[in-house]
Amino acid sequence: MNESAAAQKSALSFDIQRQIRKTATGKIKTGAVSKSGFAIKATMLVLLGLSVLAFFTFDYKDIDFAGAVQGTLRNAATLFAAPKLKYASPGAVLNQLFVTFCLGILSTILGAAIAFFGALLCAGNISNPRVSAVIKGIVAFVRAVPTVLWVLIFAVTAGLGSVAAVSGLTFHSAGYLIKAYAESIEEMDYGTIEALKASGAGFWQIVFQAILPSSISYMLAWTFLRFEINFTNAIAMGAAAGAGGIGYNLFMAGYFYFDLREMGYLTYAIVLAVVLLEIAATKIKAKVK
Repeated sequence: MNESAAAQKSALSFDIQRQIRKTATGKIKTGAVSKSGFAIKATMLVLLGLSVLAFFTFDYKDIDFAGAVQGTLRNAATLFAAPKLKYASPGAVLNQLFVTFCLGILSTILGAAIAFFGALLCAGNISNPRVSAVIKGIVAFVRAVPTVLWVLIFAVTAGLGSVAAVSGLTFHSAGYLIKAYAESIEEMDYGTIEALKASGAGFWQIVFQAILPSSISYMLAWTFLRFEINFTNAIAMGAAAGAGGIGYNLFMAGYFYFDLREMGYLTYAIVLAVVLLEIAATKIKAKVK
């Protein structure tokens, strides 16, 4: 009887929390009252209003929009429809693509190694709560700073080049992966850890016999995702930090001698490399599972 009364009371309170309004067709439309939903809608409306206001108040300096659109389409057609190398050879492009690949994989491996041990200190279910809170705060700060800024910070001491690029990419990768690894560790069943502790297992035995086997697939997935990010960042760092690679060729083709056909060729080479990397990553993750 008490359970029935509690259920009726819960249903009644749920009904009270709902809004009832009629649509244009006369049908009753119900919707749950939610402060977060209202805040999201209000924020979207404010942003939409600011965007509309900005478009009407921009100083366009008498730009011919029709001509600009035609020029953009013409450049896009030249870029993607007629790719051709003029200032570089296919062998040089492959070599620079390999350099970019090495920058990405080196920074990912170093970042993953640092992140694994950092995640053991960051995961709340196996680490001291105070240590975990401090590590999470540091990691949040590292992730908040863009990768290119970390690269430029390291460039102050190491100079522009591949060392600064790898250092900056590694630093940001470690912060990114520590959070991802720690969350995968925190999702595992704590009863398993308690059982191993009760049987006399040490910390590293718990790590390698329980945590790593149960979390390796998630960690590997996050690592490959970060590698793809580092690969694309390494392309940008080729020009911004003087790290070389295909990013520097793309920068020269687009800024120094402005050859759209060569830019198209390099773009296709990058897209093909990314597709091949995704295929390889998918096969590796399937074998690990």
